[in-house]
Amino acid sequence: MPLQFDFPPNLNAEKFISKLGGKVKVELVSKQYMLKTYYDSFDWRLYKSDITSEFTRSKNTSTFSLKNLKNNRLITSTDLTEVPAFSHEFESEAVKNHLTPLLDIRALLPVCNLDYESFHLNVLNKDNKTVLRLVIEQQELVNSQLTIIPIKGYSKANEEFVSLIITEFNLVPTIQPTLVIALKLLGRKPNDYSSKLNILLDPYMRADIAVKLIYSYLLKAIKDNEQGTIANTDSEFLHDFRVAIRRTRSGISQLKGLLPDNTNTYFAEFFSWLGQITSNTRDLDVYLLNFESYKNSLPETIRNDLDPLYDFLLIKQKQSQQELAMNLRSIAYLTKISEWEKFLKEQAPSVVIQANAKLSIYQLANQRILKSYKRVLKQGNEINDNSHSEALHDLRKSCKKLRYLLEFFQSLYPENQIKVFIKSLKELQEVLGNFQDYAVQENALKIFSMEMLNNNTSANTLFAIEFLIQNLDKMRNEARNSFSVKFDEFKNKDNQEEFEKLLSKKIR
Repeated sequence: MPLQFDFPPNLNAEKFISKLGGKVKVELVSKQYMLKTYYDSFDWRLYKSDITSEFTRSKNTSTFSLKNLKNNRLITSTDLTEVPAFSHEFESEAVKNHLTPLLDIRALLPVCNLDYESFHLNVLNKDNKTVLRLVIEQQELVNSQLTIIPIKGYSKANEEFVSLIITEFNLVPTIQPTLVIALKLLGRKPNDYSSKLNILLDPYMRADIAVKLIYSYLLKAIKDNEQGTIANTDSEFLHDFRVAIRRTRSGISQLKGLLPDNTNTYFAEFFSWLGQITSNTRDLDVYLLNFESYKNSLPETIRNDLDPLYDFLLIKQKQSQQELAMNLRSIAYLTKISEWEKFLKEQAPSVVIQANAKLSIYQLANQRILKSYKRVLKQGNEINDNSHSEALHDLRKSCKKLRYLLEFFQSLYPENQIKVFIKSLKELQEVLGNFQDYAVQENALKIFSMEMLNNNTSANTLFAIEFLIQNLDKMRNEARNSFSVKFDEFKNKDNQEEFEKLLSKKIR
C-alpha cells in the first residue's frame, strides 16, 4: 500500500532530491507540471463516503481517479478529456458503478484546483534494480507531499527508506488529506452544505430572536441553492431551494405573534409567490426523474412507446426552467430577498409588544408543536373509508407543518426521543405523500395526453400513457388503503403519552 508523507515547510522537491542522492541511489524518471481538480456533489456525497475524485491533467495526459480519502489508495481511474456532469455519462463502467450509488441524481462539481509539479523517481539498489517508486507533488498552496510506492519483494528497502526520510529529512506521515488542507486555505471546509436542518437554539432565548435565527438559517439555504437553480445544474438545487421556501412559509404562518403583523403579511405574500413560480418546474423535474420507473411499470412490449412522452416533458421542462430563471433574476425577486435579509439582520428591539415574542423559544415550541400535533390527530381520526381525498390532502399539509416545527426545534429536546417522533411522522407522511403525488401525476398525464393528441402523437404512445395512468390510479388506491394502518401506528396511545410528556417537561 502506498505511504504518504508531508515535507516540512522549508524543504522543496529539488533540495530533497539533491540531498537524497547523497544517501541512496535515485533516478529521476519524469518531471511535469500538473493541474488537479477535485470534484464532488454540492452536498459532499463522495467526501461523506470517504472518497475523493480527482481530475489530473498534464501536457500529455488527463486522468479521472477515485481514491480512498483516508489512505489515498486508488479505487479506480479512467483516461478522459472532460469530466461529465453526471455519473451515468462516464464511459468507464468501473467509475460509473462506483459513482452512481453515491451521487444518484446529483451533478459532479469542481470544489478545488491545485497547480503543482510532479516528480517521479525510482530508488535503486546496488544492482541497479528498482526497489521503490517515489512521487513528489510540489504545490503552492500546501506543503509538498511524498508518496512511496512499495515494490513486492523489497519490504526491507521500504522500511529503511521510511526510517531515512523521517530521521534525516523530518518528513511526517500525512494526517490530513490534501483536499481538506487546500479547502481550509481557500476559506472552505468539507460538508459546508447540508439540506438537513441543524439549528442549535438556546431554550431560554427570546422567541422572536430565535425565530429570526431560524429564518436566517433557511435564507442561507435559499441563497446557497439559488445559482444552481437558475443554471439548472441538477434537479436537487431546485428541490432544496423549494424546501427552504416551504419551511420559511410554514414558519411565517405558524409562528405568529412574534414579528410585526405587517412584516409577516408582506413576506408571506413574497414566499407564497416563490412557491408558485417554482412549482411547475419541480413537477416536471419529478416526472423526468420518474420516467424510467414509469416505463418499467408497463408491459415490456409497450415500454418504448412511452419514449415520446419523455421528449415532450423535456421540452416543457426547459421552457419552464427558462421562465423560472428569468423570475429569479428579476428585480422583484432580488429586491424582496434583499429586504428579507436586511430585516433578519436588524437588531431585535429591547422592548417587544407582540405577545408571543415575550415567551422563551422553549415555551413557544412546546405550545406550537402540541397544538399542531393535536390538529394532526383530530384530522386523522375523522378520516374513514368514505372520506374524500381532500381530507387526506389536508392531513398531509398538517403533517408537513408539524414536521417543520419538529425540525426547527429539535435541538431543544433529547435527540433520541425527538427523532423517534420525527421518524414516525415521516412514515405517515410517506403514505399521504404517495397518495397525493399519484393523484397529481394522474391528472397531469391526462392533460399531457390531450396536448400530445393535438400534436398528432401516435396511438401507441397515447395507449402507453393511458396504461400508465391506470397504474398510477392503482398505486394511489394502494396508498389510500394503507393509510389507516400507518395512522394507527402513529397515534398509538403509548406514543401519544410519551410525546405529550416530552412537551410538558421543564427546560433542561
